[in-house]
Amino acid sequence: MTRLRVLVVGGGIAGAAAALALHKAGFDVAVYEAHPDSAEDIGAFLTLASNGMRALAEIDASAAVTALGFPLTSMRVLDDTGTEAAHVPLGEAGTPHLRYRCLRRGDLTAALQDEVTRRGIAIRHGARLMGVEEDADGVTAHFADGSTATGDALIGADGLHSTVRRLIAPDVRPRYAGQYVFYGYTGAAPESAGTETITMVRGSTVAFGYAVSPTGETYWFARVSDTPLAADDIAHGTPGRWRDLLLPLLRKDATPAADLVAATPDHLMVTNATELPTGTPWRSGRALVIGDAAHAASPATGQGASMALEDAVVLAKSLRDAPDTDGALSLYETLRRPRTEHNITVSGGISRGTHTPSGPVPRAAGGNRPGDDELIRHLEWGTDLRPLVP
Repeated sequence: MTRLRVLVVGGGIAGAAAALALHKAGFDVAVYEAHPDSAEDIGAFLTLASNGMRALAEIDASAAVTALGFPLTSMRVLDDTGTEAAHVPLGEAGTPHLRYRCLRRGDLTAALQDEVTRRGIAIRHGARLMGVEEDADGVTAHFADGSTATGDALIGADGLHSTVRRLIAPDVRPRYAGQYVFYGYTGAAPESAGTETITMVRGSTVAFGYAVSPTGETYWFARVSDTPLAADDIAHGTPGRWRDLLLPLLRKDATPAADLVAATPDHLMVTNATELPTGTPWRSGRALVIGDAAHAASPATGQGASMALEDAVVLAKSLRDAPDTDGALSLYETLRRPRTEHNITVSGGISRGTHTPSGPVPRAAGGNRPGDDELIRHLEWGTDLRPLVP
């Protein structure tokens, strides 16, 4: 019997993880990445939550990722006076391979792509998708250089500005989620910073967070609620410009935030937080979008990468467990849409100030709290997905 052939468009976090999961499920998979190398958003960092780390474990990729960054086992919350309001365990801190992990986005992408290559999965860089053609026998991807590839299914893991999504739902556009977000790195560290701890600062006008690496480098972010920054300003802004914009807001409060930003000389970037509307179509025939291409959310819950890793596992299991491709893609959407769209809603509500998390840890922030048993069943490699659908 011929093995199912799956084309994955996009070699970032979602695409590389999908390739690993599909390969483990026994499919013939190839990855097509528009960027000429593995670099992607190398200036930003992210936090993988316990649910994302669990997904990595199910596709045997934990070791590739735990070699990067550093673990986070607790979270503390400061108010605008710098007083500690809470200090709580974070996710599954007692299980080493499921601990939250802070790392640079570009490092994670490169590590997953290296793992794809190590397992003998084809990955082609510089392959920019231009169109998709489907017939009764399969789906064909057309690339800018005139080449084509044909498979039984095509997975669009090509990010926020997805070409695959544009072909499926041409009227859908990412929208501003109510905040612009700064990311920075500095060699300075607050005296009170604990190891393996992320500190969230509930400032009077800025939501700020930071974590200190074992080498003493502080990774920080700041979310500012305001009208979006112009694309031209973002493209041509300088670290000095961003410090001048951010510091007056942070100096209203007696927290470590202003000193950390002031001590950041050049590793500083900013982006507008964006999201896709709930109800965005994910599928047309044999083509399906996953990750940010399907359900991008504001970064307020810190779940973008972890949700993409979950997608990869559930997609591969759906194609493995369902009797045909059509049924598999329908099964995947049935299982994934409620969870991912809940995250869009909660994260967008936090960014817009219309939702306040109950307690110090947002409920959408990952980890395995009560109610997450269903997710574990979705991700557990040995579990058949079909009985999980009503």
